[in-house]
Amino acid sequence: MEENDALRAMDAEQLREHAHKMVDFIADYYKTIQNFPVLSQVQPGYLGKLLPDSAPEYPESLQNVLDDVKEKILPGVTHWQSPNYFAYFPSNSSIAGFLGEMLSAGLNIVGFSWITSPAATELESIVLDWLAKAFQLPEDFYSSGKGGGVIQGTASEAVLVVLLAARDKILRRLGRSALPKLVIYASDQTHSALRKACQIAGLNPELCKLLKADSATNYALSPEVLSEAISNDIAGGLVPFFLCATVGTTSSTAIDPLPALGKIAKTNNLWFHVDAAYAGSACICPEYRHCFDGIEESDSFNMNAHKWFLTNFDCSVLWVKASQGNMVIDYKDWQIPLGRRFRSLKLWMVLRLYGLEGLRSHVRNHIELAAYFEELVSQDTRFKVVVPRTFSLVCFRLLPPLNSEDHGNKLNSDLLDSVNSTGNIFITHTVLSGEYILRFAVGAPLTERRHVTTAWQIFQEKATALLGSLQD
Repeated sequence: MEENDALRAMDAEQLREHAHKMVDFIADYYKTIQNFPVLSQVQPGYLGKLLPDSAPEYPESLQNVLDDVKEKILPGVTHWQSPNYFAYFPSNSSIAGFLGEMLSAGLNIVGFSWITSPAATELESIVLDWLAKAFQLPEDFYSSGKGGGVIQGTASEAVLVVLLAARDKILRRLGRSALPKLVIYASDQTHSALRKACQIAGLNPELCKLLKADSATNYALSPEVLSEAISNDIAGGLVPFFLCATVGTTSSTAIDPLPALGKIAKTNNLWFHVDAAYAGSACICPEYRHCFDGIEESDSFNMNAHKWFLTNFDCSVLWVKASQGNMVIDYKDWQIPLGRRFRSLKLWMVLRLYGLEGLRSHVRNHIELAAYFEELVSQDTRFKVVVPRTFSLVCFRLLPPLNSEDHGNKLNSDLLDSVNSTGNIFITHTVLSGEYILRFAVGAPLTERRHVTTAWQIFQEKATALLGSLQD
């Protein structure tokens, strides 16, 4: 590269030229995304064989780097934005989210306090109040009330932050000597982030009580089981202090009964946190708002806008009912790190460029596609829908022969591997009541009915082959 062509740290015209090339590269990627295997087919360590073992001494051209991305990086990417991606939960990308991310990177502020960029703090408060109103959250969660919202990186950070707040609140009342006696409650369907948060918070891991949920409650936490556990722990000299409920569990999108759990939490003076990382986005639709009835009893509420709300990762929204209010908010005190990015820009752009009605249509479309897939599964007697579908996740399995020793677990594991190895779709699994269950999560913005139809045809074809091999 000629010296006068060298890339400067920041130059407006060089930025314009290179950014145009990058946008073209990304747009071309989206035009051809269906051509890639959804699940990366590379082996561990593949990239070390393709890249040099030390950094270049002198600058290279952007084109050379983009060529390497195409030839060496993209084969090692699992394509979360593919219309044939049905694994885990979605991680939405959108034009608005991308533009907001680009603008945030361009301004590149470190907004840990109001004075470091007043607009970053104030826009975050305003946008999260907008969202709180759209979700019909209690006014206690608004920044104009006693609490407010804050954008975290992930739901794992959100639950850690509120767990620390709850811990410190009760220790101020009871003294530090109570720490080994503090008890946390949740169902065994709760995300593993809660256990990790307990570990980081210095709480006794044996007192993180994950109460068994089963098919009798569609894997939701039973209020009776919770009440009994609390009574037993109090009788044993322990100190119940924190309850985590979930709306839309990771395994099966189970919905814990918030009104009943909220009453128990209030009676026993527990901090009541509601994790709606995935399903919170559905709260934007009036017909799903009832799933969040009882949220008024909670002390904190979290949803991931980066899952199903067209907001690029990362953007996890946490509301709390009470904060130690000052004239201005310093968001560094609402999170683990000091520094923070201008993440509210992309959420603001998503809300403005799509509007609430556009976001509702986005969610409803995926729910309709999941209902269509559920119908296809139900029509094939070889398969069974395992739990009722509520949102856009279908949990199902291939029924084993009657003489199956492991209840068809290996059969379904083999079906998952067979389907994913085609590269044409990607799904993941869970285990419910000891049974291996296939999860089909609709949520990629590019997914259409035809993609769901094709996916089901792959399942049928691979199931036929597997069942045939059992009879040979």
